[in-house]
Amino acid sequence: MSNGNVIGWTIFLWVIFFRLITIRLVTEVHDEDFLISLRGFWRSRRILLNEIRSAEIVSYDPIHDYGGYGIRSGRFGTAYIAGGTRGVRMKLANGATVTVGSERSEELAGFLMSSARRNFL
Repeated sequence: MSNGNVIGWTIFLWVIFFRLITIRLVTEVHDEDFLISLRGFWRSRRILLNEIRSAEIVSYDPIHDYGGYGIRSGRFGTAYIAGGTRGVRMKLANGATVTVGSERSEELAGFLMSSARRNFL
């Protein structure tokens, strides 16, 4: 391998590394929906609040339970994890389970359940 190839691969890997460390998990709760997005990627998910049947605070192991960080599927359903080991697990009306990592999981779970109850009534 020539020096040019080594330098090229090194620059490429540093660009990937910096791109990955700038990704953030952002959650937004609006009047009628809950938006989950990994900023830095194009993916986002919109969940209507009236689809949420329950929300509970959970602790998880991202590697063991979901196979890593990011948007993952595992034995507990779909997960959106950017870091940490705490989050909110929601059961939806269609039977799906969605886990969202959050540093403020108590606040998020309480707000989701109060909003979902208000829209469900």
